[in-house]
Formats: sequence, structure tokens, C-alpha cells
Amino acid sequence: MEWHECEARQPRLRRRGQGELEAQVFAALHGAPGPVNAAWVQERIGGDLAYTTVMTILTRLLVKNTVTRERAGRSFVWSSTVGEAGLAALRMRKVLDGELDRGAVLASFVTTLSPDDERMLRGLLESADAADMADMADTA
Repeated sequence: MEWHECEARQPRLRRRGQGELEAQVFAALHGAPGPVNAAWVQERIGGDLAYTTVMTILTRLLVKNTVTRERAGRSFVWSSTVGEAGLAALRMRKVLDGELDRGAVLASFVTTLSPDDERMLRGLLESADAADMADMADTA
């Protein structure tokens, strides 16, 4: 059998969707019994995922303030800092950041909300505005 015939029989690995790997890493951390190392996360995700890839994803999540790390000997242990709602919000933000017309995306999103969700969103925006005003008053 020739080399190219063997290669043709190998199944192609499915490419993960945008943000899917971050979600898998975060889910593993979120379900951890406590702070865990990258090898633990790698083992839980499974597949042929390289250790360096897990470290890259953990570092990206650290920059986004969704995980923390602590020194443990010569390596780090990692913990999640946000719940599932925070992760969903990150995914929504990632989608929004990938669009050219943010206003159109937000307008389209708002028009699909139920009346209860729209009231909830208005209340959250008003609370955020009030908190911003209080922060500005504190710094003045």
C-alpha cells in the first residue's frame, strides 16, 4: 500500500468552532473540585489536544478575567472565576466583536427579545448607568 492511500484512509479531525475550545476548557475548570493544573484540564477534554494548546487557552481566559492562577511548585493551578452566565456573556461579546456593524447586530438582537427580557435588559442598563454615575462621583 502506498503512503497516499494510507493517508486517505485516516479520518479527518473535525475542526472546532470559534470559541468552542475555550468553552470546553472553561467547562472543565468550572467542574473541577478545586484549583487544577493544565494537565488535569487536558485529560478532561480528551482527544489529541496538545498541552501547549491548553496552556494557550488558559492564558487567554486569564486575560479575560474568567480564570485565575496560583503558583504551585514550578507550575500553576487554575480556577474559574465566573459561572456559566459569565461564559455565555463572553461568547456573546466575542460574536459582537467579530461584526462590522455593531449597532445593527445589537438592534437586531434587541428586536428579538421577549417583553420580559427587554424589561430585564432595560433594568440592567439603568443599574449600570447608576453605578457608572456613582463611580464618577467618587473619583471627582
